[in-house]
Amino acid sequence: MSKIAATLIAGLFATSVFAQTPATTSGATSSHIKAEAEANKDVAKADAKHAKEVAKADAKVEKATAEAHGDVAKAKADAAGKKAKADQKVAMKKADAKADKAEAKADTAAVH
Repeated sequence: MSKIAATLIAGLFATSVFAQTPATTSGATSSHIKAEAEANKDVAKADAKHAKEVAKADAKVEKATAEAHGDVAKAKADAAGKKAKADQKVAMKKADAKADKAEAKADTAAVH
């Protein structure tokens, strides 16, 4: 058990040596930080642009869907109107046919 503890402690010392930051900061480090900050800014801009484009695309889809629903409603209304006109024409033709039939029946009865 003591060998395991000694190995763990040695491992902790070894990792603590590598985890420490250097005592001096050079100009290269600050330029690295600036470059990283610039890259982060570019990533944020790209994310914002992407979100804006996605929102635009979603708006277009919503608009097209709304227009399609409007077109469907208009088409249904037109179809209902045409159906009503057709029903009216059929009713008129039936009424005319009944009148012609009654007239023919009256003419036949008057001839006999």
